[in-house]
Amino acid sequence: MSTATRVTSLSPSLIRAMSVGAPPEAIDLGLGVPGWALPEPARAALARCADRDEPLGYGPNGGVPELVAAVGDYHLLANADRADQVMVTAGSQAALTALFLAHVSPGQIVLVPDPGFPAYATLARLAGALPVPYRLGAQGALDPTAFTAALDTGDVALAVINHPGNPTGGGASLDALAAVASASRAAGAVLVSDEVYREVHLGPRPASLRDVTDSGVVVSSVSKGWAAPGLRVGWAVGDPALLQPARLVHNAMTTSAAQPSQLAATALLRASDQVLRQTRRELITRWSVAQTGPAAVRPVGTPAGGFYAWIPVPQWAAHDTTGFCLRVRDEGSVVVVPGTAFGAAGEGFVRVSCGGDPKLLAQGLARMAPFWEAP
Repeated sequence: MSTATRVTSLSPSLIRAMSVGAPPEAIDLGLGVPGWALPEPARAALARCADRDEPLGYGPNGGVPELVAAVGDYHLLANADRADQVMVTAGSQAALTALFLAHVSPGQIVLVPDPGFPAYATLARLAGALPVPYRLGAQGALDPTAFTAALDTGDVALAVINHPGNPTGGGASLDALAAVASASRAAGAVLVSDEVYREVHLGPRPASLRDVTDSGVVVSSVSKGWAAPGLRVGWAVGDPALLQPARLVHNAMTTSAAQPSQLAATALLRASDQVLRQTRRELITRWSVAQTGPAAVRPVGTPAGGFYAWIPVPQWAAHDTTGFCLRVRDEGSVVVVPGTAFGAAGEGFVRVSCGGDPKLLAQGLARMAPFWEAP
């Protein structure tokens, strides 16, 4: 299949498509973005950049040195290893794209979580590979047994884990991370750990792949925990041999992340203690709204991280989740995302983003509740 054919066969994201055609008064609980102001350290850094009376250049392909150092500090890298082990990108999505295109060949297999962020399967198809889902465990937790079994399905080039996960908020224990890392090494598959929600948590800080191994690649960004999705700054950290070909792809894609955004991201990382405390305060406020809302649409338990409520649909709608969500949108004026947007295992669930305005969240949940009654 040609690249052009692969591109034209891709489907648009159902996450964003759900808001198309929504009533004008609809409350959008679909997109997962922080709903509070850009933190002050980033605003100050952008202001300083705007006040500079000098040319604004592209910046180095690998990222401005200040940001590379800040990412290295965040991931506790030794000083001598940072330039080779950190790849600054235009958001975590660009990091994922570069890694897929660098390490996946047509006809190979990519393992993706089910339910999981739909971009993983899309990138696999873009690279000409076959996305093969592996099931998650209870509450969306990483299940090493299911993951390892999926490694036996053929020529697996790359495997993605996402913890805390989108859409379920499920986590990964240290033992589970160690097990999937060992299995991936044995199978010769590149392991990519998407950890963009690691700093968005209510309980203990979730584990990182780097807590158990230096193999594989960890992907993150300032979009979620540091509340700056519009900066479009992310990074990948890992084995230099895995990052080097991905750097070439990223350079060809976008040259580099925007320099003002990189400087703002540096300021956020340097102020992580302050910024992440604020993120958790904002999360607590929103999660308390979700937990005290109408009983029918309350989340079950507390996720390891993220700001999503993963809610079962009523039994009468369990086999047509998308149709149910369209009814909630068109009749109840609330945009939510059907679980089927995240894979077959998402049938029977809806994802509600709790990241936005708490007042709108409360109103949206109140509008949704009647739909959980008998039709």
